[in-house]
Amino acid sequence: MADLIVTIDGPAASGKSTAARLLAKRLGACFLDTGAMYRAVTLAAMEAGVNMSDEDELLGVLRDSKFEFSARGGKMTVSIDGVDVTEQIRRTDVTANALHIASSAKLREKLVQMQRQFAESEEKIVTEGRDQGTVAFADADVKFFLVADAAERARRRQAELKAKGIDEDLEEIQRAIEERDRSDMDREVGPLKPAGDAIVIDTTDLSINEVVEKLWECAEKNV
Repeated sequence: MADLIVTIDGPAASGKSTAARLLAKRLGACFLDTGAMYRAVTLAAMEAGVNMSDEDELLGVLRDSKFEFSARGGKMTVSIDGVDVTEQIRRTDVTANALHIASSAKLREKLVQMQRQFAESEEKIVTEGRDQGTVAFADADVKFFLVADAAERARRRQAELKAKGIDEDLEEIQRAIEERDRSDMDREVGPLKPAGDAIVIDTTDLSINEVVEKLWECAEKNV
């Protein structure tokens, strides 16, 4: 296992992915984007045409597909059966269907195993997700939990989509975010919640640089 593990959990669009990537760069650590793993399985299942509500069919996709994840230049690259899908997994329809993977106890167990295997090959990692500090790396050196107002998170997501040439209604985005929050918090396995020893940071009124600075101040004590 890595000598230094920093976990950053939080709800959708709380800033955890960008903050984790920048903090990892500053620490000279590897960035583990667990969301990319869930999205990859989601995309594979969608392309296989399986019933997204059938856990056994989803497990079959996970078992029969070859997933490869690697960290290059501070970004997680993803391939399925040898095909690079790093950009495809960010599609809005993949995002909408990811909850089927996230709510499956058996699939989450398999993905947590994959996350731990990834960590075994790295000296230092910064990993982000929704259950990294509570389940995947419960003994992490430093744990963070980022939160932000739902309206602000929706604004951030809209700006992110617009930068990619995708125009979506702000109210619809906020509704989707709030629904995902409920799904994440109410699931039986790996529910979204801060670990007991996590440092909670509200990013609503903070720039991404201010968030990273706060994270760095806490994390550098353990480097």
